[in-house]
Amino acid sequence: MTDPTLRMPNTMLRVVLDLGQLPLDIPPLPARFQHPEFDADWDEEEQVAGIFLGYDDGEFHLDITEEGVEYHFHRADGSSSDDSPWPAAATKALVDWANGFVVHVAPLLPDLIEDAAEAAEWHHVGLPVYSRDYGPVPLEIIELELEGEQLMLPWLGSGHIDDEHLDGPDHPIALLWNPEHEEPDIPIARVWLNPKTGEPKSRAEAGVNWTAVGLTQSEVLSWAESLYLNHHVIGDPAQMIMRAALERMAGLDR
Repeated sequence: MTDPTLRMPNTMLRVVLDLGQLPLDIPPLPARFQHPEFDADWDEEEQVAGIFLGYDDGEFHLDITEEGVEYHFHRADGSSSDDSPWPAAATKALVDWANGFVVHVAPLLPDLIEDAAEAAEWHHVGLPVYSRDYGPVPLEIIELELEGEQLMLPWLGSGHIDDEHLDGPDHPIALLWNPEHEEPDIPIARVWLNPKTGEPKSRAEAGVNWTAVGLTQSEVLSWAESLYLNHHVIGDPAQMIMRAALERMAGLDR
């Protein structure tokens, strides 16, 4: 069980960003889609921007290239599909909104992702405000509360460690270990989110040679729960900043 006394306090971060001219002159996001889990990425090599809207009953993914916009859906079980999980009229309204939204967002996205990453670095060194010289352009000030991470030591056991997502309920991950190779492949523990407490819960895999691992089973489980909390429960600062920026551009935080 993670120790709540070892959690850093939550902190406020103020971020000044170039989000273009707001508000956007497009219809609002349809009412049933007003609370997405936003995310975005930028593939520098392929020159492809991606915007993602996630909901409990499905996901909407857009890829923006020089040739135009492509989109697809994911159902609640994670399977990809060209068919929408939502009714036709609602889907059309979502697609119409997205076509207008990406025209504004796509040109800003490469710089915005870089700014979000840099702002997260400023946050990690304890600075409460991020801004850079954007020149004479309209700027938006975003304030967000970032959760404190669990204090944890680096891996002090033998070999190399990594984690990977697993299929199944409650968002499980496997803690992988290898005594020699830098690509761990031996599962030694499993961690998942306890839906009742909202905290990580773990168990050791059978047959693990803990002497070879170099830590006791309880030490490994405690370390794995802290890793899970920091990387799979607490929001990544760069991702949280990006999400707040997308919500501001979509007019969802006003």
